[in-house]
Amino acid sequence: MPTPNELRRIAESFGQDAERYDRTRPRYPEPMVERIVAALPSPKSVLDVGVGTGIAARQFQAAGCRVLGVDPDERMAALARTHGIEVEVSAFETWDPKRRRFDAVIAGQTWHWVDPLAGAQQAARVLRPGGMIALFWNALAPSPEVAARFGEVYRRVAPSLPFNPWAVPKNTGTGFHDRAADGLRESKAFSEPVLWNFDWEHTYTREAWLDMVPTAGGHNLLPPGELQALLDGLAAALDGTVTIDYTTVVTTASTANP
Repeated sequence: MPTPNELRRIAESFGQDAERYDRTRPRYPEPMVERIVAALPSPKSVLDVGVGTGIAARQFQAAGCRVLGVDPDERMAALARTHGIEVEVSAFETWDPKRRRFDAVIAGQTWHWVDPLAGAQQAARVLRPGGMIALFWNALAPSPEVAARFGEVYRRVAPSLPFNPWAVPKNTGTGFHDRAADGLRESKAFSEPVLWNFDWEHTYTREAWLDMVPTAGGHNLLPPGELQALLDGLAAALDGTVTIDYTTVVTTASTANP
């Protein structure tokens, strides 16, 4: 596993190529968005923690929500603003809500960068009574055969990467859920966390997959030659297209009604 310093460097690296991140990262399943939005009153105000380039925020905005984003990286925030998302730059744990309250706090692919207890406490402060927190991640895996080929490439040509993302069985996302749920419970401000799962798949061309690879955590910190060798190795391991099985895991809970 990466050290705390490596995790910090990874967390701060995504904005180095914000446009590629926005272009290539997968969206979230519409049934998930619809289920969250259906649980909110009308009008619906949403705070997006770690909004990034606004991928999830745009989906919730299209579903009729008013969305405010918070993100520590001005580079990501600047791109989100070009898509019409209002963003304030700050770490969530120390962000000043200026007495604003929201119907929902969401976080797509970001809550693992937030301190689970401090984040839960901050979410409880900014949610209206009965408000909802929904934390979600896209957990992915190719077939076992492709995963084995990917894992071999990483071992051989990317020794500087702090971890091999294909060295473990399929990521079910339960680790993300467990850590988030523990923080929510410890805060004593939320109902018992509930896990939702949404299964789907997407087929990538070789070019689309290789375009996305540098956006994965830590990859854009590799020396340029090592990153290129990794991309070349993955290209050789792919037979035209790759189908990825996704499970979007969602940790949900609500604040107490008055």
